[in-house]
Amino acid sequence: MKDVKQVVQTTYTAVLEQGKDCGCSTDCCFEPDLEGYKDLAGYAESADYQLGCGIPVAFDAIQPGMVVLDLGSGAGNDVFIARQQAGPTGEVIGLDFTPAMVEKAEANRQKLGYDNVRFVLGEIESIPLPARSIDVVISNCVLNLVPDKQRAFAEIRRVLKSNGQFVISDVVSAQALPEAVQQDEALYGGCIGGAIPIQDYLALIQASGFDSVEVLEQRAFQITAGGESHTMHSITVKGGNAPCCGPGCC
Repeated sequence: MKDVKQVVQTTYTAVLEQGKDCGCSTDCCFEPDLEGYKDLAGYAESADYQLGCGIPVAFDAIQPGMVVLDLGSGAGNDVFIARQQAGPTGEVIGLDFTPAMVEKAEANRQKLGYDNVRFVLGEIESIPLPARSIDVVISNCVLNLVPDKQRAFAEIRRVLKSNGQFVISDVVSAQALPEAVQQDEALYGGCIGGAIPIQDYLALIQASGFDSVEVLEQRAFQITAGGESHTMHSITVKGGNAPCCGPGCC
């Protein structure tokens, strides 16, 4: 497989060009039940390309006045819902490393007239934001696409405030996937090839120094690749830092 990040950028640029295809909720992956999105305040159909594997904004983590960061924000669907939850005194930042997605999200923002939302071009392994600047990090079916997941979770911890938390929906595997699946471009872009075993995923979070990790939702599904069936899981995980009262806390 060629450069992983190039594969991901090509895949999700094609999503915009085609309207919907080859993303995390297409036939190359699975069809998650995301109908609940449309019932959430702030939902914008123009920003919903049905690329998620859960609804991380549905767990009451975001409160009025908070600063929220959406990792892999795409066209802005979760950002706009988070903005409704954070209210006029809050701020929501969407980070994506695909230029076409950032451009689409910004066009949606301008159309909706939101002034406490901004979209930033950048990578999750090197988030271009100050340390301890974010109250809540959300992400939806994106971390599986990141090659260096350990670095990604370390960056999430870095940008979170001392009592900050994250809610992340993602795809993981029941067991390590064969090399052929990991190297398949369509499966990687479809949120399968880059998935790691659930126990490894949770261990990475804990190794990053978070004080609490909780699986809020977990749903198994099957995929067939290389003539073999593989068990995958769509999970939503919540974690965070305990309140800090010592030197250097903010």
